[in-house]
Amino acid sequence: MDEKDRASDHERWARLRFAVVGALLVAPPEPGELRAAIAALAGRTWRHPVSGEPVRFGFSTVERWYYTARAAGADPVGALRSRRRADAGRHRRFGERLRAVLRGLYQAHPSWSVQLHVDNLAVLVADDASLGPMPSYATVRRYLQANGLRRRARRRRDTPGALAAERHLATREVRSYELAHVNALWHADFHVGSHRVVDAKGRYHRAHLLGILDDCSRLCCHAQWYLAEDAERFVHGLSQALQKRGLPRALLTDNGGAETAAEVTEGLARLGVVHETTLPYSAYQNAKQEVLWAQVEGRLLAMLEGVEPLTLQVLNDATLAWVEREYHRRVHDELGCSPLERFRTGPDVARECPDAAALRRAFRAHTTRTQRRSDGTCTVLGTRFEVPSRFRHIQRLALRYARWDLSSIDLIDPRTEQPVAVLRPLDKTRNAERGRRALEPVNETGTGAAVSGADAGIAPLLEQLMAEYAATGLPPAYLPFDPQDHDS
Repeated sequence: MDEKDRASDHERWARLRFAVVGALLVAPPEPGELRAAIAALAGRTWRHPVSGEPVRFGFSTVERWYYTARAAGADPVGALRSRRRADAGRHRRFGERLRAVLRGLYQAHPSWSVQLHVDNLAVLVADDASLGPMPSYATVRRYLQANGLRRRARRRRDTPGALAAERHLATREVRSYELAHVNALWHADFHVGSHRVVDAKGRYHRAHLLGILDDCSRLCCHAQWYLAEDAERFVHGLSQALQKRGLPRALLTDNGGAETAAEVTEGLARLGVVHETTLPYSAYQNAKQEVLWAQVEGRLLAMLEGVEPLTLQVLNDATLAWVEREYHRRVHDELGCSPLERFRTGPDVARECPDAAALRRAFRAHTTRTQRRSDGTCTVLGTRFEVPSRFRHIQRLALRYARWDLSSIDLIDPRTEQPVAVLRPLDKTRNAERGRRALEPVNETGTGAAVSGADAGIAPLLEQLMAEYAATGLPPAYLPFDPQDHDS
């Protein structure tokens, strides 16, 4: 039996005492024979309940145990337990003033060790005799433990976020939680891996893993490594998770710049996903992610130690295989089943995910710009965009854009929040080569205007062919190229 599973010292003493006198209770001696029976028990050798060494007990001790157990009635073992001291927990040599001084020291310096508190308290006691005698180290330690004054990590910054996290941890319980429905809550976070990857130019980078985890089933909705951590990559990974698993009800992230960018927060709101954030410096609130990182480091990356050089593609291929073939199929200790089984069988509250184009347009930030009346353009992040002439009467334009993709932005009807046109960057060269088009009639409502051929998107036939090719399951016959990854 493990040491932690053994009974307490008080309980083991009570059981030994009952074992010594138990025979007298089972078969009471005849009148006149009790003294000889107690003397026989006192002459025997017993095993000490704590140390295991041989021990003997005196006649009066065994006699007292016998009469105590006989008078106990229904609980003789309980009656034989050692009595609690009447002054237990009262700190007789620890006066109220001295306790107040110690509490003040702790409030000012919660990161101090017990020994450091004792040393500083001794200086105060030496300077002020009215505080009373100096308690021992053990007394101070017991007092701090009994009042929940445990040592805390030293605060890194005196920022409002750090102070709020410290107050929250000091006044609120830390409890494990789990939602009862699949896709009710997702966790999302970045993790900097311990292995470096090399790019096509021979430069080494720290890879950042974006992991998105379902709270109820612990299923990894999507995991992908990137060379940087920003809003563009967060949206890229999150969009894949949404297309794989559906729209969750809520998403929990930390307060990093990637997770709190306007494109992310506004996009989640448009998709009807509640965005929750943890307190700053409170990683324990997203502990399920930390458990996933431990498995990534301890199993996945450990099996890639012999791969040199390690590229981003190899790392992502290995991660996808490990997640789908091992992590999802291993029995989870807390769940009692695999994450994949829990995800399939649990009650699900997911909603249907829109297509890729709708997702790209959802994760855009909202802004307003004044239209230049001279040439019908507006400027966003240093790029000028042409406004269709049918909207020339609008002075203040409501727009949506993504900082990483200025190939097009959306013109929004501020009353319905629906896109009414796609704005393209100004092409001065093309405008110089062609004649001026006739002005389109102004739409009084600002909505329902016909979309021009340049804004009509992919032709229906080509869109059908692309859908049929995707349905075959064959990978695209080209190698993706991300210039940002190669230039970083």
